[in-house]
Amino acid sequence: MIWLLYNGALLLISYLLGSIPFGYLAGRLLKGIDIREHGSGSTGATNVLRTLGKGPGAAVLLADVLKGIGAIAVVRWAYLFPLGLSNLIPTGIEPSHWLPWLVILSGLVAILGHSKSIWLGFTGGKSVATSLGILLAMSWPVGFGTLAVFGVTLALTRIVSLGSIAGAVAVSVLMVLMGEPLPYLLFALVGGGFVIWRHRSNIQRLWAGTEPRLGQSPAIEKPVTS
Repeated sequence: MIWLLYNGALLLISYLLGSIPFGYLAGRLLKGIDIREHGSGSTGATNVLRTLGKGPGAAVLLADVLKGIGAIAVVRWAYLFPLGLSNLIPTGIEPSHWLPWLVILSGLVAILGHSKSIWLGFTGGKSVATSLGILLAMSWPVGFGTLAVFGVTLALTRIVSLGSIAGAVAVSVLMVLMGEPLPYLLFALVGGGFVIWRHRSNIQRLWAGTEPRLGQSPAIEKPVTS
């Protein structure tokens, strides 16, 4: 029972880490604005870049990546630290078998926290940077491979959302190619699908040919309630 409660606490910490709204805080601290009322309406780094400039955009990008890394690091630390979770694991449960599942759950709740932040009335960004941080902590070759797909797509099209969608699609393929365990592949499928779902308004604009390119300012998106 204590072990289950401890696991629950770890997942809660991961969610709260993901929920830290760095983009929103940047808007408030630097210009006294609600970033959700400007640009695309997202709290992510791309909207911060368009609204506040390159410096704040880069800072928010780094912070969002780091909170994804932190969500995974907390879980692994809890298992590896001599006085941590390892002493509470019930007899018959092999930590090496359970840890990958806890890692992916931690990653998923961190992604959910970024897009549905408890501090912002369950609104937020599209979880791309946070997902990258999770991938880098989970499997750095897959993380850098996904980043490469994003970068190449962005360089060719100058459309950030298209790069994000391409990376979300590529991550599952990369997990298979790198021989990562089943839980990590499931994370890639679920997490990548969630990122694509968060970009559904962008997909509509891509289909219509109205999605803005890097350097252009989009209209504010209507809040998504579903």
